[in-house]
Amino acid sequence: MRYRTASGDRPDDIPDAAFAATATTDERGIVTGWSEGAQQMLGYRPEDIVGRPAADLLAEDVKEMARQPRDGLLERWSGRATLQHRDGHRVGVRVLANRREAEDGAAEWFVVSAVPRQPHPDHSNALVEWTFAQTPCALAIYDTDLRLERANAGMERVLALTEDQIRGLRLSEIATGPEADRTEEAMRLALASGEPQHVESYFRAPGESRKHAWSVSAAPLRDRTGRLRGVCHVAQDMTEQYEARQRLILINEAGTRIGTTLDIAHTAQELADVAVPRLADYMSVDLLTFLHRGDEPLADPLTGGLPTLCHTAQQSVLEGCPDALVEVGAMTTYPAFSAPAEVLATGRPAKYETTESTITRWAADDPAVAAWIREHGTHSMMVVPIRVRGITLGIALFARHRRPEPFERDDLLLAEEITARAAVCIDNARRYGRERTTAETLQRSLLPQRLPTQAAVEVASRYLPAGARAGVGGDWFDAIPLSGERIALVVGDVAGCGLQASATMGRLRTAVRTLADIDLPPDELLTHLDDVVVRLSAETCTTRDAETAGEIGASCLYAVYDPVSRRCTLARAGHPPPAVVTSDETAHILDLPAGPPLGLGGLPFETSEIELPEGSLLALYTDGLIDGRDRDVDEELNTLRNSLVQPAPSLDALCDTVLKALLPARPDDDVALLLARTRALHADQVATWDVPYDPAVVAQARQNASAQLTEWGLDEAIFITELVVSELVTNAIRYGQPPIQLRLIHDRTLICEVSDASSTTPHLRRTRVLDEGGRGLLLVAHLTTRWGTRHSHTGKTIWAEQLLPASRDCK
Repeated sequence: MRYRTASGDRPDDIPDAAFAATATTDERGIVTGWSEGAQQMLGYRPEDIVGRPAADLLAEDVKEMARQPRDGLLERWSGRATLQHRDGHRVGVRVLANRREAEDGAAEWFVVSAVPRQPHPDHSNALVEWTFAQTPCALAIYDTDLRLERANAGMERVLALTEDQIRGLRLSEIATGPEADRTEEAMRLALASGEPQHVESYFRAPGESRKHAWSVSAAPLRDRTGRLRGVCHVAQDMTEQYEARQRLILINEAGTRIGTTLDIAHTAQELADVAVPRLADYMSVDLLTFLHRGDEPLADPLTGGLPTLCHTAQQSVLEGCPDALVEVGAMTTYPAFSAPAEVLATGRPAKYETTESTITRWAADDPAVAAWIREHGTHSMMVVPIRVRGITLGIALFARHRRPEPFERDDLLLAEEITARAAVCIDNARRYGRERTTAETLQRSLLPQRLPTQAAVEVASRYLPAGARAGVGGDWFDAIPLSGERIALVVGDVAGCGLQASATMGRLRTAVRTLADIDLPPDELLTHLDDVVVRLSAETCTTRDAETAGEIGASCLYAVYDPVSRRCTLARAGHPPPAVVTSDETAHILDLPAGPPLGLGGLPFETSEIELPEGSLLALYTDGLIDGRDRDVDEELNTLRNSLVQPAPSLDALCDTVLKALLPARPDDDVALLLARTRALHADQVATWDVPYDPAVVAQARQNASAQLTEWGLDEAIFITELVVSELVTNAIRYGQPPIQLRLIHDRTLICEVSDASSTTPHLRRTRVLDEGGRGLLLVAHLTTRWGTRHSHTGKTIWAEQLLPASRDCK
């Protein structure tokens, strides 16, 4: 820049040292700031000029400003001006004015004019001049005050200013913004340290439509004596390398951020979150509906006409996604000529400008699309099919409306790459979801569909599968009616998850029911169940590993409650102990012998027997209920005890209370919970007689039974009951050992039991025509609903159950 009088001669009072005159004005043109350089140039002190209109300094109108192109709001002006010195002479200067934001947030103009020192004689060297002018880099030289002395054509293009317009200015005065400040700081550090400095910048230069990446070097310049004379500023356009690196970073980020869960919708949202804002200003994911229904995919998504897609995920640079075409979860069908339908049909990605015929026709047919393009300024979009293993899962739509540059071929390749990664994760989630649904369906089908109605207890249950990552496990529960109005309560857990655990659970539950039908005591039942698990483990082992134990692990708690004696017998195999709430509303955990887990083989199990008053609450559960991540087991058990004593209108409601108190929304492990409130059969429902060891008392036993039935009002059952009592008492006297006892139980059914001290078990056999005996048990079997034998430590009991007339009618 030149500083001259109106006559064109350099005035004598201008020093050889370079300086800059700066001032600031508000939007109305009132001077708000005045530098020492401005005072040196025009002679005015700050108190003389601040607050006055800047136009007072002009010696003539500035015509050049009116000729500047105005695309929107003017941000910068550069030109010549003739100013009035305080002593009256005219001063011709080059002026650069930048519009910026003041400290109070209002707009102001920063005006600067420079007086450079005289050019160095060495600059006349032609070879140096050619090199300086023709180097492909943007090159500039600054003096030790960091004021520009030379700038080549490349730097002029970057700054959109000529060398003459900016000579004598600092970079922070030529271009405003953090990148200019960082570069100037690097030049200052290069002068201070004597070492080259390097800076990477990414910004949109004046006059450019898009941002560029620059590798900037600042190197100190020394003369032959080693004295610092200035600094060289070199900027190399590295946009292609920068963008390639950013694409690789985005691909790597997609690999780590997409697919963190096995949830389809969450994975789709992760794809949208990765793409915005790094690649697009708006992105949406539409998936074919078979993914959400769990159906098998179609080879051709257009089979049967235009498919319906579910708008599964979206993301935008605008808060709240106001630029969304539809809401998440909405179903949509695209016209056959639209860009999404075109991509679905071809299976190939495509990019579009909104001025292309495909988009304009789509917008003309769909007012929502037209409004989307018009209101948000959408100018470019890409549509990428979500495909994996030859199967189309949906489409991904990318759009730009804030970034001015349209999508390019490299952007389409990048979108295709990250979408392909997401497609694999979505398909994995689909396949896992299908397997999980299958396992859960199998699991629930193997569990009791409804618990039986019986006299011993009131029961309620819950089963919760684990969260998506853990998968369905092998927890189960059961309530099994036993003879004598007793009931068996069972809770078990098979280690592992998935179909194998569910199938193993089903086999063990069947085994428990089979063993319960023969009325085994809890400890003996667990011993037999342990053998079953050992055999199942052996079946799953390979030949080489046939002797490996513990391939299948399981635990079980088995309890038998007798409503007549109000006693409960329990045994457990590596399972958490049950909780009991007694009539005084206090809850405690039963101290039962732990017992080894099922599958170890050969280790004994122990039983415990407790008396439960009528109305007591028994809670059986699997370890998923109390194995919390954030709390230890003792704390979880305390929470369980507290929740069990909470008032609830029903056992079902109490189940919900317990689960809410102990579990998150998606538990990490399967949970089975079985609650049982005990009932009791009172003395007027049970009749017991000791029977002498003498065949002559059979008739008396029949009379006693008949009299009791008459008292209960069961005259219709007398005939069959007399036959059953006669047969069972006779067999006990003939084949058993004293003491002998007869018992009748009247509840929903009528049960006849005869006990003796012998362990010999009677068997049905088919009698021949001439046989005089052997028809008794066959007759009992035909006349009653069911019959059987159960053993105890003191002998055996033969029982027979018959439906009462009212029960028979209900059945």
